Amino acid sequence: MTTTERLIGAAVPRIDGPAKVRGTAPYAFEHDPGERFAHVAVVLSTVARGRVSALDPAEAEGMPGVLAVLTPANAPRLADDLEPDLAVLQSLDVHYRGQIVAAVVAETSEIARDAAARVRVEYAAEEPDVALSVDRADLYAPEQLMAGFATDSVIGDVDGALAAAAVTVDATYETPTQHNNPIETHTTIARWDGDSLTVWDANQGPHTIVRGLAQAFGLDPAQVRVVSPYVGGAFGSKAFPHPNQVMAALAAKAVDRAVVYELTRPQMFTLVGHRTPTIQRVRLGADAEGRLTAISHEVVEHTSRISEFAEQTATPTRVLYAAPHRRTTHRLARLDVPPPTIMRAPGETPGMFALESAMDELAAELGLDPVELRIRNEPARDPERDVPWSSRNLVQCLRTGAERFGWAARDHRPRQHTEGRWLVGTGVAAATYPARRRKAECRIAASGDGRYVVEIDASDIGTGAWTALSQIAADALGVGLDDVELRIGDSRLPFAGGAGGSTGLASWGSAIVLTARELRRQLDDEHGGAVPGEGLTVDGGVEGASPHAETHSMHSFGAHFVEVRVDRDTGEVRVPRAASVYAAGRIVNARTARSQFLGGFIMGLSMALHEETVTDERLGHYVNHDLAEYHVATNADVGEIDIAWIDEDDALVNELGVKGIGEIGITGAAAAVANAYWHATGLRVRDLPITPDKYFRELGAG
Repeated sequence: MTTTERLIGAAVPRIDGPAKVRGTAPYAFEHDPGERFAHVAVVLSTVARGRVSALDPAEAEGMPGVLAVLTPANAPRLADDLEPDLAVLQSLDVHYRGQIVAAVVAETSEIARDAAARVRVEYAAEEPDVALSVDRADLYAPEQLMAGFATDSVIGDVDGALAAAAVTVDATYETPTQHNNPIETHTTIARWDGDSLTVWDANQGPHTIVRGLAQAFGLDPAQVRVVSPYVGGAFGSKAFPHPNQVMAALAAKAVDRAVVYELTRPQMFTLVGHRTPTIQRVRLGADAEGRLTAISHEVVEHTSRISEFAEQTATPTRVLYAAPHRRTTHRLARLDVPPPTIMRAPGETPGMFALESAMDELAAELGLDPVELRIRNEPARDPERDVPWSSRNLVQCLRTGAERFGWAARDHRPRQHTEGRWLVGTGVAAATYPARRRKAECRIAASGDGRYVVEIDASDIGTGAWTALSQIAADALGVGLDDVELRIGDSRLPFAGGAGGSTGLASWGSAIVLTARELRRQLDDEHGGAVPGEGLTVDGGVEGASPHAETHSMHSFGAHFVEVRVDRDTGEVRVPRAASVYAAGRIVNARTARSQFLGGFIMGLSMALHEETVTDERLGHYVNHDLAEYHVATNADVGEIDIAWIDEDDALVNELGVKGIGEIGITGAAAAVANAYWHATGLRVRDLPITPDKYFRELGAG
C-alpha cells in the first residue's frame, strides 16, 4: 500500500465542479432512458376539500400528439395500503388544493400542458379548514415526533418554579409556512421493462424512493432501480417519495413508453411538502443572577388531514441550557393542507427561533449581556437525559464569535446607535443540531493497477459529497485522490440512507472507512500487502447509530453574531455583517464545509427577513406560489459573513469524528437577526418574517 499526505481537512476543490460547469453532469431531466420519452402534464384541484363530481377529458383526448389522459377512472391501480398522498389518481376525493386529479401524456411538453388545460373538472366542494390556532378544540398529541423523539418531556415542577422565579419571560412566537424551493424542480423520468421499473429522478436517497415505488406498484424492491447521481438542491424536499415519482411511473405504464414529469415552480408548492407553521409559547424563569430555574416550550403546528407529520420543534430546548424544572410539548392540528415534510433542520430551525429569542428577552429583563446569560446556563451534562456530552464547545463558540465580531464594545441597551437614518443593532443566538449516524453499506474493489472503485448509494445534493467521500476513501486507503473512483447515486449500489438529518457524511464516510480498513487488513494479512492479479473486492459498512449514542449526548453547537440596520423612515432591514463560529466535529473539507455553514446561515437570514408562504384561508390556496412572490435571500441581502470553526476531536460520534454540518448553520440564525433588530429599534417582532410593515405595526403598538 502507498502512504500519502492526509486528505481529510484539506480544502480540495469539488471534483464534480468541472462537469457541472461544462454541463456534462446529468441532472434528472438530462438522463437518456434509451428511447424518446413522452411528457406528462397534470391537472391540479382548484378546491381544497371535497370530491370530483365530473371530469370530461374528451377535448384533450382528441388533440394531436396526446397519447393518454389519465383519470381516477382509467389510471393503473396501485396498492390499497399506500399512503394517501402517493395514491395518485386512485380516488375522486380531494384532500388539498393543488392535488393531482388528472394527467395528460403527450409527445411534447407544450402539447401536454395545452391538453391539461382542456380537461374539464367539476367539484362538490366543502369549506376547507386551513387556519392554525392555539385554541382549536381538536389539537392532539401525536404518539411520537419525527426521528423518534418523545412528544412531551416534563422534569420537575415547572409551573411552581415559574411562579417563584425572580425574573420571567412569557412570550409567543410564530413562524409561517415555508417552502424549500431548490433550484432544480422535482423531475422524474420513468421507464418500464416488463415488470421492472427504472427511474431517473431528483432525490436525496435512491433506496428510499425504491421502497416507495415498490410498495406503490406491488413490486419486489429488486425490480425497481432509481438513478440520481447529481441533484440540484433539495433542503429536505427530495428526501421522501412524492406524487411526482408515482405519477411518472403510472404514466409510463399507461402508454408503455418512457415519460418525463417535471414539476413547474407553482406545483412545487403543493406536491412536494413544506415546513409546517408553528405557534410557540416559551416561558423562562430565572434567579436575579440570570440562572434559569424553569423552561417551558409549548408548540402547536399543523399536519395534513391525510397523513401525520409531527415535527420535533421543541427538542433543542431539551439540550441547550441547564434548568432543574423543564417542559416541552407538541400538539398538532389536522388541516386541509398538503402533507408537510422536512425542510433544512426540521424542528430545530423554528424551535431555535423561539428559544433564542426568549433568551434575548430574558437578558434584556435582567440587564445582562446575552452572551453571558448563555454561558451562565451552560449544562455540565445533558439536562434531560442526564448523560455526559461526547463533546460540547458552545461556550468556546460564543467567546470566539464575540471576539471575532467585536461584541465587547456593544451597549446592551436598545436603540442607542444610529448612522444617519439607519438604526443599528447587534444580536446573538446559539446554534445546535444532533450528531447521528445511520446504517450504510459500502463496496471497495482494488485492482492491480493501483485503482480503487468505491461504491455506495450516497447522495450529493450540492453539499460536496462527491469530493468529501473521495477524500475519505483515499485517506483510508492510503492512496492519492486520483487513484479513487467513487460511484454514488444509484440504488443498484450498496445500501445507504439518504442525505438528511446531517447524517450523510457521518454514515457514508464511516462505512467507507471501515470497508477500507478491512480491505487493507486482507491485503496485508493474506496477500503480502499487494493487490493480487485478479483484484480484491470487499463489502462492509456500519449497522447504524454509534455504540456510544446511548451513553452520551451527541450534538454540534455554534454561535451567530449579527449586525442589523433598519431604515427609520421605511422599515427596510439590512444585515451588513455577521460572524458564525461552529463546533461540529472533524471537518473533512474546509472549502465545502465553509460553503455549507455559509449557506445554512443565509437560509436562516432568508427565514428571518423574507420567507413566508401566504395562505388564502377562504380557499385553502397558497397565494404566492412562485419565486416572484415567495421571496428568498439574494446577493443583495448578504453582506460580509465571517465563518469559522473550532477544531473538535470527538472519537465517540463515529469512526471519523464527523458530526454533520449541513443544517446547524440555519439553527438560531433567524433569532440572531431578530435579536439584532430589537437592539436596533427597541421593537420586538415575534412573528416571522420581519418585513418593513411590522416596523410600523410595532411602532403603533408601542
